[in-house]
Amino acid sequence: MTGRLQGKIAIVTGAGSVGPGWGNGRAIAYRFAQEGARVFAVDRDPAAMEETVARVREIGGEIAIWRCDVTSSDEVRDMVRACVDTWGGVDILVNNVGGSRKGGPVDLDEAAWDAQIDFNLKSVYLGCRHVLPLMEEQGGGVIVNIASTSGTRWTGSAQVGYSSAKAGVIQLSRVVALEYAKKNIRCNTVIPGQMHTPMVEVRLAGQRAGGDVEQLLAQRQSRIPLPFMGDGLDTANAALFLASSEARFITATEIVVDGGMSARCD
Repeated sequence: MTGRLQGKIAIVTGAGSVGPGWGNGRAIAYRFAQEGARVFAVDRDPAAMEETVARVREIGGEIAIWRCDVTSSDEVRDMVRACVDTWGGVDILVNNVGGSRKGGPVDLDEAAWDAQIDFNLKSVYLGCRHVLPLMEEQGGGVIVNIASTSGTRWTGSAQVGYSSAKAGVIQLSRVVALEYAKKNIRCNTVIPGQMHTPMVEVRLAGQRAGGDVEQLLAQRQSRIPLPFMGDGLDTANAALFLASSEARFITATEIVVDGGMSARCD
């Protein structure tokens, strides 16, 4: 630990995980706490944050939890207020919630499309909407949004709602960054690729490989130039850099964390 976020207060949404191990949100909450931040960990399922809390407390980190449906404006507003009541402000917001549904425009029904946009894009909009006035009043802040390589290119399966929403997250981040730059608020995006997170084993394997986790992992690894697959800690380290003062002159941009996958021509 080097104290890169010492004294900072960070909201991390999606801080739980569907299974044991390093999901993106859990890893971000852990790394931020490890570097001195007081973490306000948020998830719609408090039980999913039990391992997150345990890991943070094992290293002596400071963490509080809050249940929130980040697609509800009222609940996101209350989340921000609760963080202020608990820790005294909000210096960093990480909008991390997301999840995919397979299908192109014909196969993905309209209700599922709406749900994908709400979950993956509206949640980011609402987080920004309710935290930006506070950051402006405080004189600055940092927002890190988590997108996906699915928002920049075809990654192997039709998931039009998810891909469209994640592309929207990237552009939303740029708009926020430029609108609020003069107010000392930075906004950037982390773009993870084919990561090995608990969601792969618990959810995606059943959807795309008939429950065969090893087959799905092999399919995903075959797209990655590096000889291994990243995990939530790789996403977290990129988010940590963008949230820290080391990135003080970086805004309106993206860090791609995908082992070189996006640079491939095939």
